[in-house]
Amino acid sequence: MLVKAGRIVEDSFTAVADGEDLPDAPVIVSLKRFLAEHDHFLARLQPLGVRLESGESPRELQPYLPKLAVVVLHIPAFRDGRAFSAARLLRTRLGYRNEIRLTGHFLLDQIAFFTRVGVDAFDVAPNISMADIEAALHEISDVYQPSVDGRVTIRDLRARRTTVPPS
Repeated sequence: MLVKAGRIVEDSFTAVADGEDLPDAPVIVSLKRFLAEHDHFLARLQPLGVRLESGESPRELQPYLPKLAVVVLHIPAFRDGRAFSAARLLRTRLGYRNEIRLTGHFLLDQIAFFTRVGVDAFDVAPNISMADIEAALHEISDVYQPSVDGRVTIRDLRARRTTVPPS
């Protein structure tokens, strides 16, 4: 089940294994396959996504990012936090503006934090309810650190309260 912007949406992409034939449809391929066949993939008229495994760097995609519709960050185990860094790197240093999707083993408790660093789509298990996802998305009411989501920090809120308006 794909959740984007707090709603269940239809996934138009097909994940294609290495060596598997490509359908005439939007596809998501591994970084390894993409780098080996990038000219072929970029010449296709269909939207393209690339899946990064936990140890792979988004920097390898830098020259191609404007042409990618989605970057998928796959988490092998919920204890692996490298996807947080990869998402933030994609948004801040590499300037990626399209979809960042999370797949694999992540916890509902992590969804709000992943949203803060730029993840905007989650491939969740079908047994997770929309109520659970809504609760997870709104788990953080106030934030201490600035991040890519642009939320006002507690420090900024305090500064606004102590500022005396001119009379």
